[in-house]
Amino acid sequence: MLVAGSRLFVDSAVVMAAWFGVSDQVIGLTVVAAGTSLPEVVTSIVAALRGQRDIAVGNVVGSNIFNLLGVLGLTGLIAPAGIAVTEAMLSLDLPVMVAVAVACLPICFTARAIDRWEGVVLLGYYLAYTAYLILAATHHDALAGFSALMLYFVLPITALTLAVLVVPELRRNPTR
Repeated sequence: MLVAGSRLFVDSAVVMAAWFGVSDQVIGLTVVAAGTSLPEVVTSIVAALRGQRDIAVGNVVGSNIFNLLGVLGLTGLIAPAGIAVTEAMLSLDLPVMVAVAVACLPICFTARAIDRWEGVVLLGYYLAYTAYLILAATHHDALAGFSALMLYFVLPITALTLAVLVVPELRRNPTR
């Protein structure tokens, strides 16, 4: 049922997004990514609720590594002309992916747990990224203000938070 529901969600959302004129890239980065991840999300939530947090984290990390290296590598190998990477992907999406990886570093240094507030922050980042994609795809008037808010408020607060969390931990245990 989980796979069938996810497939129905993705198929319906892709048709609706295309009907509204949303680009294939935005559809892939949002609707398809969320829909194909639904089984992983449910598996991770169930594992976390049952106290099997290692399975939850392993599921998410393993899935992302496999998607980046396995799926993308196999697709590049099979595609006759390779995979075209758009300028938008190079200028925004890949740097966002790297920034998210950096934002997750405190988990390695601190209590090795994702607290509720950190979960809220990570979900908020995803929603902000999705909002940016939608604003950019529709050339909305609010894009400039939203971009400025993210650049001059959210990113500095994130950097400060990372420093506040990581620096004291590194001073306590410099071997990490």
